[in-house]
Amino acid sequence: MVASEQLVVFQLTTEEYAIPISQVKEIIRYNGATKLPNTPGYVDGIINLRGKVIPIIDLAGKFALLTAKNSDKQALIVEAAGQDMGLVVDAVTEVIRLEETLIEAANGIAQSNEFIRSIGKVDKRLLIILDLDKLFSQEEMIVMREAGCQKWGD
Repeated sequence: MVASEQLVVFQLTTEEYAIPISQVKEIIRYNGATKLPNTPGYVDGIINLRGKVIPIIDLAGKFALLTAKNSDKQALIVEAAGQDMGLVVDAVTEVIRLEETLIEAANGIAQSNEFIRSIGKVDKRLLIILDLDKLFSQEEMIVMREAGCQKWGD
């Protein structure tokens, strides 16, 4: 029995990324967020998801990618480093099971990007598999935790 991993695949511009399905809580249609003052540019704001305040991250902004301003975006509600957050992506395309033999460690490929855990090979496609727990620095996580803990209506 070959070990495998289930991944949620999504698109940002022309690139395909993946994250472990175990970290994805849900996928929602993204209709914009309430902006917060004095937050990094890639923090889109906050949304109220069934009574819970969730910080929303523009992943393309975080990665300094230029994306088309299309209105048809989706948000992956994920848990990263113990914090719920939404990641805005262009499109969630599929859920796949990838055998470990098709996943290559990213060491050396992307030294400056600790959050790139590995590269998945699917046919002729390469998936950039992210480590969500390393996506944000300690300081960034504090900003988001503070954004998420402001209660609605206070």
